[in-house]
Amino acid sequence: MSLRIDRWLWQTRFFKTRGKAAVAVKGGLVHVNGERVKVSRIVRSDDVIKVTRGTERITVTVLGMPERRGSAAEVAAFYQLDEVVDERITASIGRAPEAFVSRPDKKGRRQLRRLKGRS
Repeated sequence: MSLRIDRWLWQTRFFKTRGKAAVAVKGGLVHVNGERVKVSRIVRSDDVIKVTRGTERITVTVLGMPERRGSAAEVAAFYQLDEVVDERITASIGRAPEAFVSRPDKKGRRQLRRLKGRS
């Protein structure tokens, strides 16, 4: 048995509606085996799916095809969660907390304009 990628993402509860899953696939936020896919792409067992939702990237391995959209506990048996990366956390690692505190002052704005070549 096999399913379309949008239907599989919806049935396994990665997206609230099938339409939102389809929009994510069309927008390039879903990759199967490292390739950007179309909505009509058929998902099979052992495929690796990378999904970007907001600031998080989720990597899963497909283990099977659900027959219906069941509870989260039921459908968790159809995929193996490999990795979840939250971009907000990885973006802030190594930055000083002062970088988020305030806007640049007049001198700082002048330096930024010079740096960007906008005298």
